[in-house]
Amino acid sequence: MSTGVATNRTYIDLPVSVSNEILQKAQESSAIMNLARQIKLPGNGVAIPVITSDPEASWVGETESKPVSNPGLSTKIMRAYKLAVIVPFSNEFRRDVSALYDALVQRLPKALGEKFDATVFGKGDKPGSDFDNFASCTAQSLASDAYAGLVAADTDIAIHGGLLNGFAVSPQMKGVLLAATDNNDRPLFINNVSEGAVPMILGAKTYLTKSAFISGSPSVVGIAGDWTQAMYGVVEGVKVDFSQDATLDIDAEHKINLFQQNMFAVRAEIEVGFRADISVFNKLTATGVPSI
Repeated sequence: MSTGVATNRTYIDLPVSVSNEILQKAQESSAIMNLARQIKLPGNGVAIPVITSDPEASWVGETESKPVSNPGLSTKIMRAYKLAVIVPFSNEFRRDVSALYDALVQRLPKALGEKFDATVFGKGDKPGSDFDNFASCTAQSLASDAYAGLVAADTDIAIHGGLLNGFAVSPQMKGVLLAATDNNDRPLFINNVSEGAVPMILGAKTYLTKSAFISGSPSVVGIAGDWTQAMYGVVEGVKVDFSQDATLDIDAEHKINLFQQNMFAVRAEIEVGFRADISVFNKLTATGVPSI
């Protein structure tokens, strides 16, 4: 099935690969989508089983009845919430349709992925009650002793039944880690200066993203957690629509009349949901780190 967009008199046929590529690029640009599990999400939502307590085994003698232990189960509903962005272009793009494709793939996925991540990390309001975020996670400070703060996060996640297996790291947190040294002033988190990266922390993989930073006192600089207990779902991929007649509200004082200004706009939207066991995630904080 191909995806097309219509103008008043002209029809530009967008190849089916464009919508799929936008979704793929959005996933690549999203730390959450790289770290969490993806599940199938129908338009009316889906019930996700959640284990609230584990079964317990007991010792028994020969021929004795075996014990019965029922694990605690609950459910969460994952619903799809719409995330959308409109990007205006000049009409000159029509002279080169491949340039339109390139612009779509490069600009729209980043906007979708970054907004999804920012919402999950706790920037701004959630789209609804059936969407989880990390705003209420247990906080661990990296301010005075980065290593001790990371170990505290690992311990807290384990206490709540999780296994720390991934970090979402902001550039500010990367700076905190690169500055951390032992008593002999040797860096703790890199082998040598030429690497300049923090590929793993406490044996867990890291994903670098600007969205993991939330300015405050202290600021949130990253998230640690058991990402097997986090999942997201997408309905029908990315939908792409086109208009050359609309008036776009840039803000309260500025508008763009597409027809008047020889422009057109492309709208991309995605229906996506996110659920997680927040108890097995910790947010990592620091003071005196600037916003980028």
